[in-house]
Amino acid sequence: MTAIGLLRCPENETKCPLTNCFRSLFSRQQGFTRYDEHTDLAGVFTIQSDMDATLDLAKILQAKGAEAIHVVTCAFAHKGEGKTWHLENGFISNVDDLCAAISQATGLPCVKGSAHLPQGYIPEVFRP
Repeated sequence: MTAIGLLRCPENETKCPLTNCFRSLFSRQQGFTRYDEHTDLAGVFTIQSDMDATLDLAKILQAKGAEAIHVVTCAFAHKGEGKTWHLENGFISNVDDLCAAISQATGLPCVKGSAHLPQGYIPEVFRP
């Protein structure tokens, strides 16, 4: 079993219940296809405007058993017409820096992507 921590976007915190992210996590689809075995949820936090605060939340996920942390797709992609997702113009402008910092701070892989991956996008994995 692999325990996954999720970091969600603050802009969608009161609009999106993460239903498709959870479905994808538990069925190991979309951004979670890299896991060969059962996946479980270690916890969910909202990305903060302060990088250090977000890193503290990632460390809590690690302490709660997360073996990897995923940053949700809306952090780096946007929904276009017809509900298709496209790279760029996500809610977090420095998402690559954030993912790299999370990986360094926790010693865990940080994966950029969850559900609703843009066509052809392969989730990028940041390693310590």
